[in-house]
Amino acid sequence: MLGVSLSLVLEETHGETAAALLPQPLLLITGPIMLLDCSAAAVLLAWIVGASSLQSLIFLLEAKARYGFSAVVKKGAGCPNFLAGFRTGYNYQQKFSLVNVKLKWVKDRVLDAVVADQGDLKAACILVSIISSARGCCLPIYRLRLHRGQLGLARDLKLSTFIRRYPNIFSESHVLDSGGTRVPCFQLTSEALDLRREELGILQQNQIDLVERLCKLLMLTRDRTLPLQTIDQLRWDMGLPYDYFDSLIPLHPDLFSSVRLPDDRVGLKLQFGDDRLAVSQLQKNAAFQQKEEDMKNGCLAFPVGFTRGFGLKRKCMEWLEEWQRLPYTSPYSDASDLDSRTDVSEKRIVGVFHELLHLTVHKRTERKNVSNLRKPLSLPQKFTKVFERHPGIFYISKKCDTQTVVLRKAYDRKQLIHKHPLVDIRGKYASMMRKGFLDRSRGLYKKTACSGPEESMTVYGEDPIYSSSCEDRLGYDLLSE
Repeated sequence: MLGVSLSLVLEETHGETAAALLPQPLLLITGPIMLLDCSAAAVLLAWIVGASSLQSLIFLLEAKARYGFSAVVKKGAGCPNFLAGFRTGYNYQQKFSLVNVKLKWVKDRVLDAVVADQGDLKAACILVSIISSARGCCLPIYRLRLHRGQLGLARDLKLSTFIRRYPNIFSESHVLDSGGTRVPCFQLTSEALDLRREELGILQQNQIDLVERLCKLLMLTRDRTLPLQTIDQLRWDMGLPYDYFDSLIPLHPDLFSSVRLPDDRVGLKLQFGDDRLAVSQLQKNAAFQQKEEDMKNGCLAFPVGFTRGFGLKRKCMEWLEEWQRLPYTSPYSDASDLDSRTDVSEKRIVGVFHELLHLTVHKRTERKNVSNLRKPLSLPQKFTKVFERHPGIFYISKKCDTQTVVLRKAYDRKQLIHKHPLVDIRGKYASMMRKGFLDRSRGLYKKTACSGPEESMTVYGEDPIYSSSCEDRLGYDLLSE
């Protein structure tokens, strides 16, 4: 009997094993053991009579697997010998057992289109950030390759090939490296520089929002600390500047500090938590999304929506309705006392990722980006299985040769319900990319060559060619605030 609220207290009284079962009526008959709870809620006897040690042990193991308790009985009269090794004293409260429900994955063409439309957008925007912050606003291809791991491009796609797809954003020239070899060098077009200027203005205007997003991300963790590598994987999704560690973190020394982690990696630590920020999006929306009775009981339900034609079976629907009525644990609260084998614990995990996706700009992230969050977020093994078990809350898109987790109810068809200002900027980049790609395929752009003998003789060594970056000339430096 799964999903039953059960409070079980066993104690030895004058050699007799008593069981008090509250509050649901429960009848278990396994082998020689019968536990019966009547409506009088009185203490009834549960005798182990005429049973072999093996039969009793099998029952206890089955009960432990199903209800999550470990028998702890003191050796004495009336108890089998095999129980003699258990520790003295027994007091257990069972929460909710984990129900094994498997729901099928159904393709959502609308959300797939949302993910596919911006397949190359992340890589292009990161390259724009890198080039604009470089001295001289121009970088040779071998310098850009150092950042390839952050771009998410296919392994068989050359970086230079990708950049040349969008000639209205990146213009190509050639320089000589320190060995005298002629190499491609890329800079931003005037149109791309104008859009980058607009983007930097948005980042400045929303600096407080970005800082709070980063604070909330760190507050989700056990020690308010994350490796920089993990934050780097999420910075694009959260709207953080590519160089956030150099441009944003130094502005708030009272909030953030750099720490050395036990595995010798560098981490970012939030100095203290903020109760004002420790409110999840589900709790913020409770006033107009939740029933008043559920709010009083702390049983908040997640907004759910399914793909057309999903066809949820009746028993799965009943399980989902019961699951939604379970207590909601805030992702910002300590959940160390929750049993990971229970539905209550699973609801907490769903709440963590529901909040994490709300911290992102597009309400989605690649599944691999959360793979390193198990220990910092105190999650059990195979924690990402909640994405498959709750397709009404999360959708897993398999477009662009990866798995992207999308928060369903954040979208109305293809449109985000609540748009961050950066979404519009990124939409403009996407429009530029589509136009540049089409124009190039129509032959409107010729293959770029060196514009003159002076450029072809430029030597690009370890020292920068120019003394200032494009962002310096654009007049937007976050450190100047």
